[in-house]
Amino acid sequence: MDISRVGSQPSGKGPAESFTGNVRIDPLFDRTDPARVFGANVTFEPCARTAWHTHPLGQTLIVTAGCGRVQRWGGPIEEIKPGDVVLIAPGEKHWHGAAPLTAMSHIAILEKLDGKSVDWMEHVTDEQYHAAP
Repeated sequence: MDISRVGSQPSGKGPAESFTGNVRIDPLFDRTDPARVFGANVTFEPCARTAWHTHPLGQTLIVTAGCGRVQRWGGPIEEIKPGDVVLIAPGEKHWHGAAPLTAMSHIAILEKLDGKSVDWMEHVTDEQYHAAP
């Protein structure tokens, strides 16, 4: 058994290559081989969001605070709120982030395939982000 204590891991800023706006990433856990799962608490300030991306083994998002948005490629923007769980299929192109006027936090749970958990793509444009949900 291992207990990760609050404050034992430093917060990080979401890098500009992968995010638009102010994003804070707080690591929660990172299992070692043979396990491959890891998780983080991610907080998006209003209008902040990820770039389009995919995950080789999918992703689970558990919304914990605020109001956010998520969209799969070719689908409508969906509003997400605390208690919502978003299951993203392996290889599904998508983005997620905060609503225009409200911050949003979620726990992201992912698995690594051959050491890789995400393939980043182009940024979500302001026109794409502001399309009516």
